[in-house]
Amino acid sequence: MNKEETSRSSDTARPNAQRMRSDSNIPHPSESANISSQRIRRLSSPSALLHGEVRVRRASLKYADAGLAGRRRSLAYADLMAVFYPPNVMSQPTVTETPFESAAWEGVADTEVGVANWEPMLEKAIKSIVSIKAQCVRSFDTETSGTYNATGFVVDAEAGLILSNRHVVNPAPVVAQAIFSNYEEVELQAVYRDPVHDFGFFRFDPARLRFMQAESIRLAPQKAKVGMEIRVVGNDAGEKLSILAGTLARLDRAAPEYGVGEYNDFNTFYLQAASGTSGGSSGSPVLDIYGDAVALNAGGSTRAASSFYLPLSRVKRALDLIRRGECVPRGTIQAEFEHLPYDELRRLGLDMSIETKMREAFPESQGMLAVRTVLPQGPADGSLRSGDIVVSIDGQPVIDFVGFEARADASIGADLCVGVWRGDKAYETCVRVQDMDAITPHRYIEVGGGVVNSLSYQVARSYGIPAAGVYVASSGHVLSSAGAWRGTVIQTVGSTPTPDLDSFA
Repeated sequence: MNKEETSRSSDTARPNAQRMRSDSNIPHPSESANISSQRIRRLSSPSALLHGEVRVRRASLKYADAGLAGRRRSLAYADLMAVFYPPNVMSQPTVTETPFESAAWEGVADTEVGVANWEPMLEKAIKSIVSIKAQCVRSFDTETSGTYNATGFVVDAEAGLILSNRHVVNPAPVVAQAIFSNYEEVELQAVYRDPVHDFGFFRFDPARLRFMQAESIRLAPQKAKVGMEIRVVGNDAGEKLSILAGTLARLDRAAPEYGVGEYNDFNTFYLQAASGTSGGSSGSPVLDIYGDAVALNAGGSTRAASSFYLPLSRVKRALDLIRRGECVPRGTIQAEFEHLPYDELRRLGLDMSIETKMREAFPESQGMLAVRTVLPQGPADGSLRSGDIVVSIDGQPVIDFVGFEARADASIGADLCVGVWRGDKAYETCVRVQDMDAITPHRYIEVGGGVVNSLSYQVARSYGIPAAGVYVASSGHVLSSAGAWRGTVIQTVGSTPTPDLDSFA
């Protein structure tokens, strides 16, 4: 009920209240004829309160003035009216129907404002979510050959761009198809896969989709917050379509570890919720009640219902560049960072004055970045040490992964001045930013049924060795007979060093 209707209802009720006070002062029932001669305003039903409907009815005698038969008829009439005009109890929206934040903050258009509901949102979003069937035809880098099922969703319907995980798009050569909700299949072509973070893009020809119109799902990383209700929609357990509910519990979880020599994300936060996702749901959108994707499903725990989602800040940046037909620059200093709370940073020697300034500048943050590992012979080797607390980059305070990576991506080939706190002293060091594409393999050689490629930054970081050498992705007969099994790094052949694939060939 809006303010205007409330005021109107109040104005309607006031004369009745005044008359009741006048009626109570009548000395004798014989004067009731004066009451019947008056006309009072009475609502035809409780729903008239909402619609402003007012009808004029003749006043009835006072209940006490009626005889026994009249009183019985009055009670019967009241019971009958209760059947035909039940109290108009306005239904209250449930937790799942109520928007988590105001429409202005959520970025919802004025025409969409109202009580949000999961059912119509999901009905619309399902048309943009696809099941992916893929076959990896060669083992390459961290991936092995074979077939798998996964999920993706359309993020640009006009350009035919589908977002999924990196381990779905795959750095290896793949043949993939997308199956839409109406069972139409389209061929997919890998467009981009991030060297570090678990996301990538496929492209399909929108003209091949003849019997339905796919719509884009908007990426809204800024909307993710603790306590938000979500739906993870995708090909969970190979069921083509599953809808899993959950509530975001953490926004600052460390990236999950999948094992040494396997693909592992790092230098990023992950989101966590107990949605119980399993195989096949990789690449599923994590949707809010408005149908926007707030994260990308990436993995889950085998011992609990916890699921792990990749934030979309860096994904949105890459999508904008791909839409414009530009390359996605990725810079690195070959160092891994971790986000530590202030209590742990004090044990590393953080000065209280620095903590105070950081808390004032970033009141929402509860910690800072610290160096975890530095790859040998990398750009940061000799400049940064494990345990260094990152305070600033190029004189500007930095407190999270997104800010650090944004600086590195914009400084490829240039020096990055990193201010750190080490022990009880402050230091500033300049590090040359390397192009991550230079340490990301794109080719392979087949040798006696085996496959080798240049050692990737992923595997080098996992092994803790310099990012140079030749990696055995599949041993085959010749390499296995020499004891070079999958996961082996070949550094020399005879007395000839093999720092890359060209030298091995």
